[in-house]
Amino acid sequence: MQVSSEALVHNLRQQLAGRSAVDVLNSVAAQFPGKAVFSTSFGLEDQIITHLIFENNLPIKVFTLDTARNFQETYSTWNKTLRRYGKAIEPYFPWRPAVEELLLEKGPNSFYDSVENRKECCGIRKVEPLKRALNGQHAWFTGIRAEQSANRQDMHAVEWDAAHQLLKFHPLFDWTFEQCWEFVHAHSVPFNPLHQQGFVSIGCAPCTRAIQPGEDFRAGRWWWEDQSARECGLHNTPHGPDPVAEPVAAS
Repeated sequence: MQVSSEALVHNLRQQLAGRSAVDVLNSVAAQFPGKAVFSTSFGLEDQIITHLIFENNLPIKVFTLDTARNFQETYSTWNKTLRRYGKAIEPYFPWRPAVEELLLEKGPNSFYDSVENRKECCGIRKVEPLKRALNGQHAWFTGIRAEQSANRQDMHAVEWDAAHQLLKFHPLFDWTFEQCWEFVHAHSVPFNPLHQQGFVSIGCAPCTRAIQPGEDFRAGRWWWEDQSARECGLHNTPHGPDPVAEPVAAS
């Protein structure tokens, strides 16, 4: 890219402020032709963005990370989505030798033993395939919403991802969970049936559970870990400070 990341983020935040999700998708895809992608895990938010991309024939590649540990309900949702829209969703798998070595050395459930082991598994099954999927791209769309967790409220709808050297967009950033359900029902968007069983965040089957009323959105992920901010490494890779944040006045 020929201009600085700070200028890009600043200009895009101004340009896209107050725009609808489909307008954001369309505008960004037009500015980065052939270099805009969307990653789906077939959760509620991701299904909405997939619907907007496919229904409007937007030139955005949709891909998913198949960790080989997904729920069967997730695979069923994937299949229903293919049937509904008739558009391709490109799968990215973990590097087989790395998975084989992990299972040989530590077994299939090492992630329960320590945070380090869990991050190692996520790194093999998610982070490395994501790097391949994003290689050479300029714009990455996600289904992140601000209310999903406290650390995500500190994010912005447009960001610079220093780890992958690209722009990152969250078209549903300001949507509520209720708004997502309203859209899904209004447009008959296929959704993962686990959402009706108390799952709000759906990842790998061994690492995801339903949440109880009043629990944080992320409480169902890696619930055996005593942490308030639980991420797999896809969205907490080093971004560095916000390049266009307002300076803090000295006290």
